[in-house]
Amino acid sequence: MATQRIHSISSQAVPEPRPDLGAGTTGKAADPHPAGRVKHGVSVQILRMLLFATWVNGVIVTIHATQLLGSPLYFINRDYYYAYMALTKQSFGLLITTMTAWFSPTVIRVSGDKSVRGQLMKTGDGRLQTDFPERLILIANHQIYTDWLYLWWIAYTNKMHGHVYIILKESLKHIPVVGWGMMFYGFIFMARNWAKDKPRLQHRLEILKKASHGGPLSGSAHLDPMWLLIFPEGTNLSANTRNGSMKWAEKQGIPDLQHQLLPRSTGLQFCLQELKGTVDWVYDCTVAYEGIPRGMFGQDLFTLRSTYFQGRPPKSVNMYWRRFAVSSIPIEDPKQFEQWLTQQWRVKDALLEQYMQNGRFPADDGHDSEGEPAINGSSGTKMLKGAGFIETEVKLEHWYEVLQIFVVLAAFGLVFNILAKIWNLVFYGNLVGRG
Repeated sequence: MATQRIHSISSQAVPEPRPDLGAGTTGKAADPHPAGRVKHGVSVQILRMLLFATWVNGVIVTIHATQLLGSPLYFINRDYYYAYMALTKQSFGLLITTMTAWFSPTVIRVSGDKSVRGQLMKTGDGRLQTDFPERLILIANHQIYTDWLYLWWIAYTNKMHGHVYIILKESLKHIPVVGWGMMFYGFIFMARNWAKDKPRLQHRLEILKKASHGGPLSGSAHLDPMWLLIFPEGTNLSANTRNGSMKWAEKQGIPDLQHQLLPRSTGLQFCLQELKGTVDWVYDCTVAYEGIPRGMFGQDLFTLRSTYFQGRPPKSVNMYWRRFAVSSIPIEDPKQFEQWLTQQWRVKDALLEQYMQNGRFPADDGHDSEGEPAINGSSGTKMLKGAGFIETEVKLEHWYEVLQIFVVLAAFGLVFNILAKIWNLVFYGNLVGRG
């Protein structure tokens, strides 16, 4: 069973590193970059950069303008206001999906253990479809800056891309247009000063805990849908942060990790305590990028230029999913919770070591046996089978979904144009105004 394999990996001593030039490759010299040679010349790179900047900036401005136009709804009808903002958040999820599909297409490999059996599926046309709950806390290791893009796409595969909430550095909210838009989304900004952050976080979590609105996009339960994304490591993996994690491990007298940073437990524990009774599950994703050699870091290889302009995105992005019932996590005792979280990160580190050696995570391809406890809410009458490995790519379900991004602004423009023509007709006797 996949779960047994994971525990056997985590309980054994990690073997001495072999000369490794990427996932599943050892011993021979390879291209210095794990994604191979530069695929586009300078002129094409410039063109791709211009197209990328035009699309991304154009959509971001469109989304923020849409947010501003809908902001008066807050004072008119809260249900419609939150549904409207969820719609604009969906638009951002569509931007992320198209940005990846058009400018950095890559293979996505997804698998999981028995706990997510029946929740990972592949559609007839090859897309990933997930069936996770409407309310959950999502935790993941933080390899490179773009981790959150792939995790937001996972929300898209679950139709939850309008309900993602992220905890971010406070400085990001001051970025023009982008930062202002994120504040409309209800993202949580942290100053990395717990005395200052705690009351702010408590306020935002209280809103998420009690949020219950009717109308469109309000979900099927009595509380609003919510996917709260948290990176317990606090920052992405790099040479500097790796050294910091090593020093912290020495100071605490505990073994360090090989492929991740030691997680911080305070923020996640606080979130679980504050949301207790309104969130039943914590979902964990272990992310690995193909070809990163030992001792090197993804952020140095998969830069903005490499990924989107040179045509060198990761050859594959690999995800391994697990889930934990909140009721099984010791969230009330800080010491026990820290030990629980650190243990999960050690399991993840063992998974990453297995990936480094074999080029794949384990996969659950078994099925429920008679007499086993019900899994994933099954009544026991429905047989659930593991998905095994799902190989897919980031793409839209329908190409015309991108039109959703512009529909509100286009409608406002159309109404404004009609009103302007009526004004000119009434006051100037023609449709063009003074002439």
